[in-house]
Amino acid sequence: MTIYSSMKTSIYESFKHQKSQGKKSFVVLIDPDEVKTKNIDRIVQLATQAKVDYFFMGGSLIMNDTLDYSISQIKEASNIPVVLFPGGSLQLSYAADAILFLSLISGRNPDLLIGKHVETASFLHASPLEVISTGYMLIDGGVATSVSYMSNTYPIPSNKDDIAVATALAGDLIGMKTIYMDAGSGARTPISESMIRSVSERLNIPLIVGGGIRSAEKALSNVQAGADIIVVGNAIEKDPGLITDMAAAVHSI
Repeated sequence: MTIYSSMKTSIYESFKHQKSQGKKSFVVLIDPDEVKTKNIDRIVQLATQAKVDYFFMGGSLIMNDTLDYSISQIKEASNIPVVLFPGGSLQLSYAADAILFLSLISGRNPDLLIGKHVETASFLHASPLEVISTGYMLIDGGVATSVSYMSNTYPIPSNKDDIAVATALAGDLIGMKTIYMDAGSGARTPISESMIRSVSERLNIPLIVGGGIRSAEKALSNVQAGADIIVVGNAIEKDPGLITDMAAAVHSI
């Protein structure tokens, strides 16, 4: 379980501490557009029982005003930190604890490398949110994803470990605090253990992996390959009961 709730420390410091100790973290990703409000309570209850480390909150599109409300629901029911995982510059909320300040380093869209960051910088600088600079890498999951469409970028081919390694290293060298490799919501093929291992072996910063993870066995194989933080959203939306087995698998390392 994360040390965040029991110590006065930043979420990023807890990322680094867990990595330095060889411990793995499990994240439940909630898209307010996809998870019905009445289901959040059940997800939070199961997450608390399973000692989930963090909630990530966001999506490629948020079509309603449920972001603040969804975060408030989580806060009222648990002490698990909530981190914004924004799919756009408008997905901001002071109600969260932190934000992944994403640069889409796998793509070549300047808006998502620096443009949107300029638009939100003043808001974030004045906010109480902890800002975690994150190199975001979209990996081909065998199906067109909302992220690819909305970002107008191509994912890294799933069999090009060398490109993934070079991209992650570039993110590390320009000062990103963490790298997030994502096959996208609803990916048909999750990121391979080979790619995760190749990237992990070259990085000193925390490695987050998500997209297409549908079983505790896959979550376990990903952390065994070197992922520090596992993120699952789509599978849990369909079957919240997966939280228990997935969290146990990740925490078993």
